[in-house]
Amino acid sequence: MTSTITDFTQYTDLRRAAGQNDPGALREVAEQFEALFLQTMLKSMRDASIEDPLFGDSDQMETYQGMMDQQLAVEMASGKGVGLADMLVRQLGGVEANNLDGPRDSFPIPRSKPPHQTEQAWSDPLEFARDIWPHAERTAKQLNVAPEAIVAQAALETGWGQHVIPGNSGATSFNLFGIKSGSEWQGDQVVRKTLEFEGGVPRPQNAHFRAYDGVAMAFSDYTSLITDNPRYSDVRDHGHDVAGFARALQASGYATDPDYAEKINQVSESPTMRRAMSELRAGN
Repeated sequence: MTSTITDFTQYTDLRRAAGQNDPGALREVAEQFEALFLQTMLKSMRDASIEDPLFGDSDQMETYQGMMDQQLAVEMASGKGVGLADMLVRQLGGVEANNLDGPRDSFPIPRSKPPHQTEQAWSDPLEFARDIWPHAERTAKQLNVAPEAIVAQAALETGWGQHVIPGNSGATSFNLFGIKSGSEWQGDQVVRKTLEFEGGVPRPQNAHFRAYDGVAMAFSDYTSLITDNPRYSDVRDHGHDVAGFARALQASGYATDPDYAEKINQVSESPTMRRAMSELRAGN
């Protein structure tokens, strides 16, 4: 996310929404502002903490942690949030106070776990990499791309398995690649608040995502998506060129994040990936 609490265009958007007397628009912008505020707060807290000695300090890790903070901020701002959005809406006159869920004149302490957080199937990145590696190898062979590229994309989408989209039952959805359901999907699906980039600006949205019974089904569906959809024809046949695979994914419109390809590259070149690949090769 490129916007910060010091981006004064956010105030311009709020004033414009209030001037149009559009409660829906005002609520949306207020929630976006709250998410941006929470991301800034999380970044400040992380900057003041000691680095994790397991994964070390690197530009790649900093980028990845920033993405985690971004998604966590969206989760914390979901639903009632921490009250900042409500206060902005009331102050700007978009919604009367008695239309809200009670007075929110103070900032409650956020819960230790964000909404919808569930226990995931993997305890750490190395376990995640070990578990999905055989599936990544099969998928990579079918697509003629590097298996490391597949692992890197799954790691980027899920935070190395720590933030997989929860299913409706509370267990993981096993959606390792952030695939949305769409009208053609006949299987299970879950609704999740996420960030989509519009004109380079991230905006919180509710989206429908596919849910699977396990890792094998997730990889099978991903393989079918890249193989059968003409939109992704250029994603295939990159061999060991991870960067080329990542650029083709972004060019195909797989994700709206303008830095999606670069982030895949950073994950693929990160110390965590190198450590995982070293362990996997040693075990073969």
